[in-house]
Amino acid sequence: MNTSRKLGRGAAIGATVTLLTSALAATALASGGTPHHTATAKPTVVLVHGAFADSSSWNGVIKRLQRDGYPVVAPANPLRGLASDAAYLKSVLKSVKGPIVLAGHSYGGSVISQAAADVDQVKALVYIAGFIPDVGENALELSGKFPGSTLGETLNPVTFPLADGTTGTDLYIKQDKYRAQFAADVPASDAAVFAATQRPVATAALEERATKAAWKSIPSYALLAKSDKNIPVAAERWMAERAGARTVQVDASHAVTVSRPGAVTDLIQSAARTVRN
Repeated sequence: MNTSRKLGRGAAIGATVTLLTSALAATALASGGTPHHTATAKPTVVLVHGAFADSSSWNGVIKRLQRDGYPVVAPANPLRGLASDAAYLKSVLKSVKGPIVLAGHSYGGSVISQAAADVDQVKALVYIAGFIPDVGENALELSGKFPGSTLGETLNPVTFPLADGTTGTDLYIKQDKYRAQFAADVPASDAAVFAATQRPVATAALEERATKAAWKSIPSYALLAKSDKNIPVAAERWMAERAGARTVQVDASHAVTVSRPGAVTDLIQSAARTVRN
């Protein structure tokens, strides 16, 4: 008698567990979930730096994105020429599995516009104090479209050899001018390090005209830096409005990825939340 009762209770418990397991599985399937890949998986965020900086300029943003569960890739932008820089970035994008939110700072905006045009994985473009060129435009003319840029007077041109035996010109911001020009709202000690480690941009990259404009077919977002001395905020706003970008404005220098990483992250995450796997 006791054994039968125990067996009966065991069978009842087993049946209950089976029913609960089936119910949970049905709920997961109804919501689009699977045991190893769910609908809540987040897109990869690819961050592209611009001139006079490097990938470390995204560090504050990367930490916040990773904390919130986003996969992040921040490749080195060669800064040699628009077509070649975009081709390099495209190779990086092709190596990423799943949907991508692609963000570009400064000249990086030109690069993402060119690179993303033929990459279906890119679901949103985010321009951070960045260029948003149309076909036939270049960074130099866009930065000069409205008054306010003081970059030219701070530059130090340096000649470098090219593979064909000719020479090109790299542009650096003079170290003693760097903070005031590029990163006025960054602590002086940090700005001094950035000035020493800045990556120069080839003049050819700023002069090369865009041949593609991905923002015409991919949803776009833009952060405008109100105190930008590299790209006048009026130019940033004009490009963002033309692109139909969802726009926010912050009081920051051109180095907004460093001085205001929270605001930058918020905009990237706003874009990411619209992406569906």
